[in-house]
Amino acid sequence: MGAGSGAAGSRNIPPINNGNTNTNTTGDLGTRGVYLSGKVQMEDGAPPREQVVIERICGAAYRKAEGYTDSKGRFSFQLGQEQAVTQDASFDTGTAAGGANSGANSSNRLGTSGAQTSRAAGRTLMGCELTATLPGFRANSINLDQHRRLDNPDVGTFILHRLANVEGTTVSATTLQAPKDARKAYDKAREALRKDKTGEAQKQFAKAVELYPKFAEAWYQLGLLQEKSDDRAEARNSYSQAIAADPKLVTPYLPLARFSMHDKNWEDAAATTERLLKLDAVDFPEAYYYNAAANLRLKKPADAEASARQVLRLDSAHQFPEAAHILGFVLYQKGDFAGAQEQLRNYLQLAPNAPDAAQVKQQLAELDHMASASKSSPETPQPR
Repeated sequence: MGAGSGAAGSRNIPPINNGNTNTNTTGDLGTRGVYLSGKVQMEDGAPPREQVVIERICGAAYRKAEGYTDSKGRFSFQLGQEQAVTQDASFDTGTAAGGANSGANSSNRLGTSGAQTSRAAGRTLMGCELTATLPGFRANSINLDQHRRLDNPDVGTFILHRLANVEGTTVSATTLQAPKDARKAYDKAREALRKDKTGEAQKQFAKAVELYPKFAEAWYQLGLLQEKSDDRAEARNSYSQAIAADPKLVTPYLPLARFSMHDKNWEDAAATTERLLKLDAVDFPEAYYYNAAANLRLKKPADAEASARQVLRLDSAHQFPEAAHILGFVLYQKGDFAGAQEQLRNYLQLAPNAPDAAQVKQQLAELDHMASASKSSPETPQPR
């Protein structure tokens, strides 16, 4: 394809966008003041041993982490409010989709007057559902269509079902093995996080790993706080320490892969995501996306194609539409021009306002011209 991307460092390779191109704003329209509560439990009725994120999904393009469970598996929150929780950046916190700072402008973006918004307040959750998210598990969804602002906030119970063939875990065995003093510091850190005291939480997580250097979960949580404060070098070290302490703990792999993608260290990005996907091949479309992009730059088109197809299969919220661009590029290289056209059109449909949309349209025009030229040329007579 003739039009290329300077941002990607190559004339022909699609650029990598690490951000979410989702601009759907309908999920937050008028949801302030809506309270929801409920419970999450395992199949045997026990509460989960790890915090579970509660997500709201509205249609195909809006997915937002709203809250999390406590030690007994319970949750309670007001929609649209920031929760005092440090969570992985792979969760869409709604900033790109009409988050906490965009509520005042959402009706204008949607072309909806204030009066219309007020009348719609009772129907703000139409098309929305709630689900519990924990890597390695699947939970039922609870439909919010009929829920109104003044209804009983209790939506019921989510049951987590363990997925087959998932070796990775979000609960490290090292947490159970931690000595009493280290576990006490860890619990203090978690409590500080609930109160949004991130400085105190970081201090206590650091104390926990000092007392017990194999405390994988404490290393991961420390890395999250260091990354949040822009201390990338220390965050990278903490994530690496978490993996060294417990290679089956899935949570540190993705932030490490993001660092590698940002640094254009394609070998490391491919290796890190490959390790993660061997542990859990179903919960991380973002890892497949990074793997596809890295392998494309490593000139491994077969691996890039396989991962790009997995992104498109698993990414129901369309957070990584760039995977369609990558797949289109690989198919073009293979000579599958019809397949390339289909994927480029798919990309433009998923991300019509992408920074490289004009470039992709030019690529499509070239492919259309090639297809027209091929149809208009006389067919070569075949020997009888």
